[in-house]
Amino acid sequence: MEQKKLNQDAVQQSKQEIKKDAKGLFSSLNKFLKELLDFREDTDYETTIEAIKADIPFKGATAWILIFAVFVASIGLNANSTAVVIGAMLISPLMGPILGIGMSFALNDIHTFKKSLVNLGTMIGLSLFASFLFFYLFPLSEDNSELLGRVRPDIRDVLIAFFGGLALMVARTKKGTVASVIFGVAIATALMPPLCTAGYGLAIANFQYFFGAMYLFTINTIFIALATFLVLKLLRFPMHKYANAARRKRYATIAAVVGIAVMIPAVYTFIYALNDSRMNIQFKNYVKNEINSNPKYQLIDKGIDTKRRVISLNFFNEISEAEENMLQNQLVNDPRYANLKEVVIEIKGSDTKSFELITTAYKEKRVELQESKNIIAGLQKQITDLQQTILLLNTRIEEDALNKNQKVVAFSRISKEAKIRYNGIEKIGFANVLSSKDFINIDTIPMATIKWNLKLPDSIIVTKQRGLRNWLQKEMKLDTLFIKRE
Repeated sequence: MEQKKLNQDAVQQSKQEIKKDAKGLFSSLNKFLKELLDFREDTDYETTIEAIKADIPFKGATAWILIFAVFVASIGLNANSTAVVIGAMLISPLMGPILGIGMSFALNDIHTFKKSLVNLGTMIGLSLFASFLFFYLFPLSEDNSELLGRVRPDIRDVLIAFFGGLALMVARTKKGTVASVIFGVAIATALMPPLCTAGYGLAIANFQYFFGAMYLFTINTIFIALATFLVLKLLRFPMHKYANAARRKRYATIAAVVGIAVMIPAVYTFIYALNDSRMNIQFKNYVKNEINSNPKYQLIDKGIDTKRRVISLNFFNEISEAEENMLQNQLVNDPRYANLKEVVIEIKGSDTKSFELITTAYKEKRVELQESKNIIAGLQKQITDLQQTILLLNTRIEEDALNKNQKVVAFSRISKEAKIRYNGIEKIGFANVLSSKDFINIDTIPMATIKWNLKLPDSIIVTKQRGLRNWLQKEMKLDTLFIKRE
């Protein structure tokens, strides 16, 4: 009995020790995470507020820095150079008034809000004018990837602006501001390129580009300001003090109303961009799983219009009505494509011949082409053989002429040289003609027959023919030579 009681006491003591160790481990882990993630102790309240307010004013050097940054970014967009665009982001002073707007909401500082809003509006107007002027004077030959990437915001732009703003404000509030973080956020949030793209849209009168780029800039601005607001609220920055309590309450109400009014389109944009991103991902998976994996489908082109909720599929082969229904049902019923249930598929197939018929015809034509190539090759060989035979015959004729009459030279050489020396000769012939003056005695007379170009005047032909006769006599070593004009 005593042994059993001792065992129970030992078990109870072991449990107590385990609980104690677990509690100590949890306490140590909690302390470690708190030390790792808590950044409130490093917060410099006064310096942070002063630094943000110092970056709000827009005049003098700041204005010129902004103008130069706009020109640098515009040149980078014109040259499609990412490195140049990044350089423009680093020198741009646009971030100051945006942080001022977020801080003014967090601290209920209506004076800072008005000042930030006026300066931001001035910056935007000057940036648009500068970029418009640049692209009006130096228009692009064609749209490039750097420009097209700044005309339509998606979920990534929203998340980059929000988390970039959080990183920026955490760095701003830290004692000894981390400059590399500020530079990194300036690059990631990309405030300058959308403004330059909007100016480009104005320069070419493309308002779709203008409104798309301005929408992207607005989204980036709102979410950076929202991140600023959240960080300052989390760190419990002191509210701006007003002498009149009624005024403080009125300004707080105004700030709340404006904040809600701004956040409604921001939330809508976030939800729309998230849904748009999901639709695009599911569309790619649908094409990969249901179409590209099926060998009977020969897909030429594809696309999705998320606004109209239409998928366009262009096939090389014919698509029957039953296959169209099957593809639509796969899209509607498969849970993997839940965001595409309300999307309609527009299919375009071949309206002339089926893919099988075209493939068969293609194979037949390839066979016919190969046979034609073989025939042509045989004919070319025959032509080559005939040319060799003609060459041999010409050689034999010249050899026979040389054997019979030593005064006769190779006629082929004479004819070629005559053509070169006396242009205008179209035809030349040579023969020994039998002739009789008294119809008793017969003489052999060398005679050359020449056909001249009819466009040559007779006076020129007579001169050329006299020179030709003398040259032929010399070359053929003849005492007498008659020229006959054909």
